[in-house]
Amino acid sequence: MLSVIALFISLALLVSGSAMLGTLIALRLDMEGVAEATLGLIMAFYSVGFVLGATYAVSIIRQVGHIRAFAAFAAVACATVLMHPVIVSPEAWAIMRLVVGFCLAGLMTVSESWINDRATNESRGKLLGIYTINFYLASALGQLLVGLGNPLEFVAYSVVAMLIVLSMVPLTLTQSLIPTPPSPTEHLGIRKLIRQAPAGMTGVLVSGIALGAFLALAPVYALRAGLALGELSLYMGFSVICAVVLQWPAGWLSDRIGRLPVLTGLLFAGALAAAITSVLGGFSMLALFLFSGIFFAVAASTYPVSVALANDQLPNDQLVAACAGLLRTYGVGTMIGPLAGAALMGVFGAPALFVFISLVLLLGGAAVFYRFRASDQVPLAEQGEYVTVTPASTPMLAEIDPRNEDFEEHHTGEPAEWDIADKLEMLVVGAEDTAAEKLAADEEAGESGEPLSGEQSSGESLSGEEEEQPPGPRRD
Repeated sequence: MLSVIALFISLALLVSGSAMLGTLIALRLDMEGVAEATLGLIMAFYSVGFVLGATYAVSIIRQVGHIRAFAAFAAVACATVLMHPVIVSPEAWAIMRLVVGFCLAGLMTVSESWINDRATNESRGKLLGIYTINFYLASALGQLLVGLGNPLEFVAYSVVAMLIVLSMVPLTLTQSLIPTPPSPTEHLGIRKLIRQAPAGMTGVLVSGIALGAFLALAPVYALRAGLALGELSLYMGFSVICAVVLQWPAGWLSDRIGRLPVLTGLLFAGALAAAITSVLGGFSMLALFLFSGIFFAVAASTYPVSVALANDQLPNDQLVAACAGLLRTYGVGTMIGPLAGAALMGVFGAPALFVFISLVLLLGGAAVFYRFRASDQVPLAEQGEYVTVTPASTPMLAEIDPRNEDFEEHHTGEPAEWDIADKLEMLVVGAEDTAAEKLAADEEAGESGEPLSGEQSSGESLSGEEEEQPPGPRRD
């Protein structure tokens, strides 16, 4: 556990910077008078980049190694963040969002594969729990930092760049062994997942749409509702921190009354909270904070319950592949949410955001309750273990899931290049092994009548006889 503290610090800095940047961009675009549909499209490009990065970053890490890949992703992300206030253009910002999403997926892949390498059967459940808490606390911190700057000024983007660059420090200074390069993650086809776990897939997609729309557009809604920048950052931070509160109670309930009833209840409760927010959010700040927090907590809990429900209907040896497919489905949802939500806000006004979210959750709950109940109901005795997971991760993290039967403890790592103690140990051990092998070869050669290593053969002596050694110590 102590060996991964540096990794969690790096992840916290990355997640904080990413959360802060997302809110800053939404606010800046709205202040610049960008149309809602265009704003939603730009915000959706981050999800496109993240899905691409989670898919293709593994090949980059395999080619150059973890440290070099992490440094490259962080450098590109930092430069791209600093470019935002320099080139204020919807087209340029869309490309920048894609690049940042790709780099953040690569950075998280490096960190999560490192955590995966340090996990054991006894610790991986704890590691997943700490990862979830670390993620939501860091996200809330990033939202709170928005209130310290101005989206129209350069300073706020510099803070984001600093957070991303500083994430390199704990990782590069750790003396933990460098893990083996991650292997490409297979994923089950979407059609197969829909056929085998339709309710779980529905929950994952709906949670992606709802959370994607909220995280991208709720800052714009709050700004138009009259919140000052400081109040807005508190609003977003409070909503995100509420997600931690409901994670474990939702899992506890799903273990005792079943995944499907809990998933249905979460979807309907989220729909109700979002509907109340759309009605009262513009009139009461207390109602805005309270019901937005309830909605976000419910929507964030929908993903792990949906994943657990899907895993109950799949063999455990397919868990990693299934999680990869579910994460892609969630990514599709986070693309749809900002696009559809922004379009509706442009036509019907800011409250349309929560009306849209409420309708999506309501339709998802109805589909799970009426359409898939017979096919997806799993008896309590046959349910697998519930594990709290966060959707904002890569398939690397799914490998340490306690439900994964193919987990291998402690892949062999290479000593870190900067760790002098490891290098000295490697040299000493290597020298001892070489001496032992040489001695064994000499003994074997002596028994077979062949010349010993280090001595001249009879063909190399002019007289054909063994030369006499001069007095003094013999040189081997």
